[in-house]
Amino acid sequence: MKKTLLILFIFLSLKNFLLADENKLQIHNLFHIDQMNSHNENFALYFKTREKAILAKGENSNYINDYPKDLYMYDYKTEHSFPLISYEWFPKRAKHFLKEYDFPVFPDDFAYYLLKDNKTLVMISAVKSLNANFKFDISEKKLELYPKNGKFDFIISSIAKNCGHDNFKENYKCSFYKPLISSTLIN
Repeated sequence: MKKTLLILFIFLSLKNFLLADENKLQIHNLFHIDQMNSHNENFALYFKTREKAILAKGENSNYINDYPKDLYMYDYKTEHSFPLISYEWFPKRAKHFLKEYDFPVFPDDFAYYLLKDNKTLVMISAVKSLNANFKFDISEKKLELYPKNGKFDFIISSIAKNCGHDNFKENYKCSFYKPLISSTLIN
């Protein structure tokens, strides 16, 4: 009887261990982590860790955000990489829209949804107390406040759903988008 219970216990423990490993792999199905290709595969977006640490005033105390990440773009045609959304300009421009929020905003505080036009990023805040989202035009480098009544439905902050007609000849269809997130959001 003891051997049977021991074997049953080992079997259940092994099953739970395997299920835990399977759940770790499923996170890659929900998010693009640290790197994402464009829909037309002409460029990639990726997070790159800054070389300098940043001292910033936090919500509860002053803290050092060791090495925040900036969002970079790599162009496959020119084989050139450049910062798209960086800490040099992003907090100042975001502050223009976030007058009631007194703390710095980092580029890696958002989940980035690249729309099918390959030039629009919808930025959804991962910080609970920050109640604002942005839209960023890649070609014009223009940051705007994303309207709260936008046409996207955000499902559990991991998948964006856009439904409708692209033109008169197409049927009604829904597109689903996985966001690009920084690995620091998972930790």
